[in-house]
Amino acid sequence: MQSRILAPRKRIALVAHDHRKQDLLDWAWYNREALARHELLATGTTGRLLEEKLDRPVQQLLSGPLGGDQQIGALIAEGKVDVLIFFWDPMEAQPHDPDVKALLRLAVTWNIPTACDRATADFIFTSPLMLQEYHCRQQDFSAYLNRRTPRT
Repeated sequence: MQSRILAPRKRIALVAHDHRKQDLLDWAWYNREALARHELLATGTTGRLLEEKLDRPVQQLLSGPLGGDQQIGALIAEGKVDVLIFFWDPMEAQPHDPDVKALLRLAVTWNIPTACDRATADFIFTSPLMLQEYHCRQQDFSAYLNRRTPRT
């Protein structure tokens, strides 16, 4: 097993589908003091709404359907996201559903704490690990990366 160190100041990605944006905004307002200790990034409209609501900077990526989910996935793979808060809508099909599934798959692959609902987000944010250095264990993918593939 390998590990990477999550600093006490976490890099938190925030994402919400349209029907869950208000839920995320309410959660963020309730947790504004805790969020102020960390670096925030978010997809498109969600980022703008969070920045206005919290009156603090939020790095804004593209809208989810325009590639924002994939941008966050890339940042996860690069080790530049420590926590994912993704309030997704399980009751409505999304036009970018493959991107959503890819993002969630990457979060699990890279052992990123992920909350898809308010209760889980509350548990993550009330953990003492949020404010301290944490050694995040990760699977060693070197065998996969160094595998031989057949020539065509």
